[in-house]
Amino acid sequence: MSFSVDTALVQAYKSNITLLSQQRGSRLRPYVRNEMQNAEFEYYDRLDSTAAVEVTTRHADTPLISSPHDRRRCGLRDFDWADLIDRKDKIKMLADPTAPYTQNAIFALGRAMDQVVIDAAFASVYTGKTGSTAVTWATEGNEVAVDYVETGVATNSNLTIAKLRKAKDYFGVNESQADGEPLIAVVSQSQLTSLLRTVEVTNADYNTVKALVSGSIDTFMGFKFVRTQLLTVTNSIRECIFFAQNGLLLATSMEVNVDVGPRRDKRNAIQVYVSGGFGAVRMEGKKVVRVKCDETK
Repeated sequence: MSFSVDTALVQAYKSNITLLSQQRGSRLRPYVRNEMQNAEFEYYDRLDSTAAVEVTTRHADTPLISSPHDRRRCGLRDFDWADLIDRKDKIKMLADPTAPYTQNAIFALGRAMDQVVIDAAFASVYTGKTGSTAVTWATEGNEVAVDYVETGVATNSNLTIAKLRKAKDYFGVNESQADGEPLIAVVSQSQLTSLLRTVEVTNADYNTVKALVSGSIDTFMGFKFVRTQLLTVTNSIRECIFFAQNGLLLATSMEVNVDVGPRRDKRNAIQVYVSGGFGAVRMEGKKVVRVKCDETK
């Protein structure tokens, strides 16, 4: 008798289903401005600063200050996810896969939500009274170059303490952090690891950075760090997003909707269907900083 067994004849099924490694839902939603939106396009008003007029003569005319007013347009994007589960498959698997399928779908919609925010951070925005005037990132954005150094010869680097200081400087110079408004740093794992290499063991910052990387703390140099691997990377240059909370707006048309039921046209197979609608817009360029990091360094 053969000691080998044809695996096609042996079918062992676990009593549970393991979801593989993935970002489980949205990580950015808690840290941006959130709004509900019921139209394809919505306009969010903005009011710029003005200057006071010094009084130099008696009984002069009252000055009229024209307050700079405009708006930004946010458009919704629709996302959905569906998969079928045959009844015979449910019998064979012993475990009902419906719940894991639903959870997997919700995670996917959450990642799509984060991607919408990431896409909007440096994209062109539409402003003006009718929301028809395009404003590019280059026109209003602040950026820390991939080769930024405080002293010496410019050379490409990953995330460094110098780059953190430069990003923080932008928010101060532009007065773009309102009282108590959190500053968020969206980075990948590579940037967190890089910080460990940019501080000496004897540096007082080292233990803080080490705790940041391990996840036991999430704040350093005034920034709350949020890690995601979804950030844009081109030729090993990662585009990290540093922003004040109200600088990025996320609009949702509805919470993620889940519908599980039989598909009559698919021999009553159970369909897991999950959908959602959301959009994002950069509300103010001064509240967003792009920090470029070379992940080969």
